[in-house]
Parts: sequence; C-alpha cells; structure tokens
Amino acid sequence: MPLVITEQHGVVRHVVLNRAEKRNAFNGELVVAVGEALRAAADDPAVHCVVLRGAGPMFSSGMDLASLGDVAADPSNLRAFRRACLDAWNLAEEMAKPTICVIHGACIGGAMELALACDLRVMAKDAVIGMPETRIGLIPDVGGSSRLPQVVGLGRAKELVMTGKMIGGDEAERIGLVNRVAPIEKLGPETQALIDELLACAPVAVGLAKRVMDASARPALSATLELEVAMQELCARSEDFAEGAKAFQEKRQPEFSGR
Repeated sequence: MPLVITEQHGVVRHVVLNRAEKRNAFNGELVVAVGEALRAAADDPAVHCVVLRGAGPMFSSGMDLASLGDVAADPSNLRAFRRACLDAWNLAEEMAKPTICVIHGACIGGAMELALACDLRVMAKDAVIGMPETRIGLIPDVGGSSRLPQVVGLGRAKELVMTGKMIGGDEAERIGLVNRVAPIEKLGPETQALIDELLACAPVAVGLAKRVMDASARPALSATLELEVAMQELCARSEDFAEGAKAFQEKRQPEFSGR
C-alpha cells in the first residue's frame, strides 16, 4: 500500500496520509512521500486547490517514536530529519494554490506544524490538536514556533506551546487556529463548502494573494526557522530531553530536573 494516496476531484487534488496502522505517524518515508505528492500538486496546472487528509481514525499522531529515539540517541540526526520535514511542509505554504488541512481524530506535534503550513484548516468538533513537545523537553521545530503566533497571536501561541496543551475543535475555532469546525459526520460537506468558495474566485488571483499575505505575515520566516533548529539542538542535548524521551517510551510522566 502506498504511504500517500492522491485523488483527483475535478481541479482539486486530495493528498491522503495512508499509514493508518501507525496513526499516520511521520517516519522518514512518509515525510518524503508527502513532499513528493505536494510537489506534484504544485507543479500540475490542472490542480487549483489541494486538500490534505488522513486515512484511518486520525489525521496524524505526529512524529514516529522511532524518529524521536534516533534524535535522543544522537542529536546530530536532528538537522537531516528536520530538513526533510521542512522541505515537505513548506511546499504547502509556498505553492501558489490554496491548501486545506482536514483534521479528524487528532493532529499532534509535527502534524499540527504541517497543518499550520496549510492556508486553511477544517476540524471535527471531537478532534484534538496541539504541540506537546515541551512536555518531553523539546520545542516545535518544523515551523510550529514560527507560524503559530501569526495564526493565533503571540499570547495564545505561547500558552499552547509553553504548556503543551491539547485543545478541541470548538476551542481551536474560537482562537482562530482553525477556520471551520463541524461534527465529524459533516466534516466532508463543510470542507467541500470551503473548497467551493475558493473555486468561485479566480485561481491566479487567489494564489498570488496568498503569496503576498504570507510574505507580509512572515517576512523573517527563514531566520526564525533557523532559530528553531538552533534552540532544538540545545534541547536535544539536555538532560531534560533524555529524561523526556525515556519517559515517553516508558509511557510515564517525566521527572525533569528542578521539578
């Protein structure tokens, strides 16, 4: 089975994460497959809108446990894995076409960072979303720390990242993290309604307006993305992360120094 399924619905390309048996957790192979699918959609003139979804019970549980273990074992692995993620995630933002992330079940950690790279987000009421990296001694480092403040404001972003809290669909909509929220049985129709609104507008104008607004909102994105990885390298070499990674694997609460 392919790790990513693509479906063409008229001028709309659906990119579907298809590692459901692992809750669509991102290992290196899935990251590359997502990047290839997004690149193909960006380069295809017949595609006017891209929808990112997940197969199975949730959108994605975030980064694969094995990838986390690799970083814990050798922090020098961090930049290579992170670069592959950013190469893929950034495509959702950089293509001159609207991108929509459809969230059901859960959208955690690196998966939320991918959702933030999309232009718009539609979420099921009973789904949860958050970036709990600080709970294991890390920071969101594939764009989450850079993009979240521009989406929800600095205060809300600090609360979400610094507490590692998870929130539901209604709260996510209230703070502007997602654009639409609907009961799970109406998630498809709600997404289609948003697609129809986008397709009613001139595709070139929509794509160019997107690029101008992104440049205005995040003029220093490349610098803050580099700052993310510099700070993450410090985290990855800390005793807190060693304990956090061990506790995560053992399914227990970490015992951080100074607590």
